[in-house]
Amino acid sequence: MIRTIVVLTLFCSASGFILSYLKDLTAPAIEEQLLVNVQGPAITSVFNRAENNPVSDRHTFETGDGKRVVVFPCFVGNRLTGVAIEGFGKGYGGDVGVIVGFNVENDSLAGVGMTVLKETPGLGMRVREPAFSDQFRNASFPVALSSAGGRIDAVSGATISSNGVIEAVNKANAVYKELRPQILAQWDK
Repeated sequence: MIRTIVVLTLFCSASGFILSYLKDLTAPAIEEQLLVNVQGPAITSVFNRAENNPVSDRHTFETGDGKRVVVFPCFVGNRLTGVAIEGFGKGYGGDVGVIVGFNVENDSLAGVGMTVLKETPGLGMRVREPAFSDQFRNASFPVALSSAGGRIDAVSGATISSNGVIEAVNKANAVYKELRPQILAQWDK
C-alpha cells in the first residue's frame, strides 16, 4: 500500500512539473499567436491606414491600481495618430473582448474590433458585423445604446451582447483617459 502511494506521488509530481515546464515554455509562442492572429486583425480593422505595425510597436503601461495594459500605437507620416486598447465587458456567453481605437488628436473613438467573443451563433455573434461595429466610428463618450439615451443601436435579440461591447468600450476609454499623458510621452516625441 505504501509503495503504491509513493509511486503515485512521484508520478503525479513528475507529471505536474512537466506540465508546468511546458506551459512556461510555450507561453511566449501562444502570446505571439494571440497578438498576430486575434488582436492584429482587430487593430487593422480599426486603423487600416497605419504605416507601422501596431502589434510589434506595442508598449505595456501600468495603471494607478497596478494593472498592466498593452497599448498599440498607430502612426501615419511618422506622427502618432491613434492608439488601441483592449477592453472587456460581460456578454451572454462570457467575456466580450474589444479592441478600442482612439484618435489622439481629438480623443474621439476611431472604431472597434472584436477579439474575444463566445456569444450565441447567429444572434450574439452579430455584434461582429459591420452594421453594428461601424456605429462606433467617431462616436462620442460615454457610448450607450439608444435604449439608454445613446446613439448605438443594439443588435436585435442580442441586447446582452450589445451591452457587453458598450461596457468594454467604456472601460477601455477610462483606461485611455488615465494613461493618455504616459502614452503621449512614450510616442509623441
